[in-house]
Amino acid sequence: MEKKQSSVEWLINCITEDQMVKAKSLNEWLEIFEQAKAMHKEEIEDAWLDGVGNWDSEKEADHYYTKTFGGQDNE
Repeated sequence: MEKKQSSVEWLINCITEDQMVKAKSLNEWLEIFEQAKAMHKEEIEDAWLDGVGNWDSEKEADHYYTKTFGGQDNE
């Protein structure tokens, strides 16, 4: 399974990339933040749907996060 980039990671990349930081207006930054919020909403919806479709009482949220976005113990 290909690991996804989380909305937080995407936003950090936007803030730290030189071309993104230079000459951004307030409206441009607001658009970037709105896009990050939309991405986060989609992540929450996807997690919920995955939970409903694959209910397993042994499966924990930490496992879902690691499997979807990567982590220290990439399972």
